[in-house]
Amino acid sequence: MSKLDELISKLCPDGVEYKSLGEIGSFYGGLTGKSKEDFKDGNAKFISYINVFNNLSIDINTSDTVNIADGEHQNTIQYGDIIFTGSSETPDECGMSSVLTLKTDEALYLNSFCFGLRLNNLDILLPEFAKYIFRCHRVRKQIIKTASGVTRFNVSKKKMERVIIPVPPVEVQGEIVRILDNFTELTAELTAELTARKKQYEYYKQLLMTFNNTPLQKLGNVCKVQSGGTPSKANSEYWNGSIKWLGSTICQNQKTVENVTGYITQSGLEHSSAKLMQKETTLIALVGATIGKVAFLPFEATINQNIAGVFPLDTAKLNPSFVYYACSMLYNKFINLGQGKLAMANMSFVRNLQIPVPPIEEQERIVNILDRFDKLCNDISEGLPAEIEARKKQYEYYRDKLLTFK
Repeated sequence: MSKLDELISKLCPDGVEYKSLGEIGSFYGGLTGKSKEDFKDGNAKFISYINVFNNLSIDINTSDTVNIADGEHQNTIQYGDIIFTGSSETPDECGMSSVLTLKTDEALYLNSFCFGLRLNNLDILLPEFAKYIFRCHRVRKQIIKTASGVTRFNVSKKKMERVIIPVPPVEVQGEIVRILDNFTELTAELTAELTARKKQYEYYKQLLMTFNNTPLQKLGNVCKVQSGGTPSKANSEYWNGSIKWLGSTICQNQKTVENVTGYITQSGLEHSSAKLMQKETTLIALVGATIGKVAFLPFEATINQNIAGVFPLDTAKLNPSFVYYACSMLYNKFINLGQGKLAMANMSFVRNLQIPVPPIEEQERIVNILDRFDKLCNDISEGLPAEIEARKKQYEYYRDKLLTFK
């Protein structure tokens, strides 16, 4: 019998207690009344949407800052708080959680597109346990059901109050944390190695994509640039067809699109502003946490209104893959649009962005080099990415198994 089995047998042989979030804590909101200017050269740290979305534990070593005036009343994050993302393009990505697992005297503010849960009593739920329980499959299923919307889904805090979680004795929580931390540490080692490899990739991409004597061309002059749309969710005839449909969250600065947001019908395509993009189109996210990030289509697919599709007007003069790499270099142009509110780029902005257009032979040489780097860093079918993906699946299996209680 394992130590965990012994603890469960001793401390909760008849099962564990379940509690609703409304019973164990109260929700609070993020920053209010802030403009784009408030997020330039700020005097205090704030926790961004992407920080919450990507991390089990909040990364407090953030460079994101906001201006907070003396005496200004804003909520700050405290040790043990569970932070949730408030909205997304799909319900499956709503309500992603992260926990402040470190004690700090530094004031940390929360962006306006997330909200926090503050526990009434930290003694009943270890912060390190909370970072796992709110990401497990059974709890995520409940959280997803709290989101509603059409083109963008928003979490209802009232419904979140009714989400139920297991609250085992803290000794059991601690042992589960020990086991799961071992899984995540193994994955972290591989991820650190992959991060170093990606930095090397970015260095060479920057080197190869810097042209001192090549004139720049506006994207709109050398490429067809268009956005898409979303068929009405109220009409069932528009959905669950065979045509791939993508939202902006698929733009993650890696060349191959791995996931599909949904599927629409031919009728949905014809009766909406969704547009079918041809294979090898570069996709650029226009809004939110992924703004400015890119993807490259390995197949035909429709896109929604939050993506720009970019394809060369003349492939004899402009390689589609080169367009992808050139667009990936424009990320800072999008970030400069602001972070204090839901950042958004319009089509005029995208069409006026400039890229270099060297001779086609030089484009192809650069693409061949960068494609090899991209495969090493991002292809989940081989190498480090494949091993990390396998570890991730193993971890998720054991996490859900360990966090299932009678």
